[in-house]
Amino acid sequence: MISRYNADLLGEAKERFIAELERQRSWQKEGLKEEIVVSGPLSAEQAIGDTGRDDLVILRGREVLVQAVFRGCAGQAFSADRGHFQGTLEDVLKMPLKSIFERAVLVATMNAVLRYLGLVEGTVHCSDSGPKMCALSTGTWISEQKAEKVGMVGLQPALLEAVVRVMGPERLMVSDLAEAGQERCGVKVLDGLDSSRIFEQCPLVLITGSTIVNGTIDGLMELAGQRGCRVVFFGTTIAGAAYLLGLERWCPRST
Repeated sequence: MISRYNADLLGEAKERFIAELERQRSWQKEGLKEEIVVSGPLSAEQAIGDTGRDDLVILRGREVLVQAVFRGCAGQAFSADRGHFQGTLEDVLKMPLKSIFERAVLVATMNAVLRYLGLVEGTVHCSDSGPKMCALSTGTWISEQKAEKVGMVGLQPALLEAVVRVMGPERLMVSDLAEAGQERCGVKVLDGLDSSRIFEQCPLVLITGSTIVNGTIDGLMELAGQRGCRVVFFGTTIAGAAYLLGLERWCPRST
């Protein structure tokens, strides 16, 4: 668990990932050099199939889904940057993480390797009817939390609809960079660059897991710590990091 705010959560997750690898007896230096990791952007059809929706971010080209495959196990991460990578696990661990794509490669790789080791599940995005079923599960889950007001950082349309259906638009606050100023399901979307109002007013805040890739997770967790908010991350991207850092995650339909 994280006992205090850390200004570089991805860096800390990487350190804990390496420590986990060192605890595994089968991992030797030669093994790190031999294991091949391939990562690249999936098409929308490969990533989510036919959901019956046209408003998901991957369909609008704002983000791509990067996939790493390790010994037959897949791990994914959303990224605003495109790219291709092929190399060893050791190569991934040596990346400087200066770009969003490099961060996405590391995150997807951690997801794939931890999936292979049997330490995490739900590292592959749901597809076809998955988002609809996820929304139904989320509606039930939200009602069980008994929160007076809920915040959402990063607009996921299906989840937004589910929360509004249960709580009403007046008890939900949303921030998103691309949708700022728009009204969705009766909720005005706040500027994603400044989510402070959400943490001031919402005891429960849902945050997209892609924040660990784009680097905004650090500031958001600092705000949560200052206000004493409960944070629950949603999505597949943060599967491995959530395990390593002891973060709460909700992703009921991922595989």
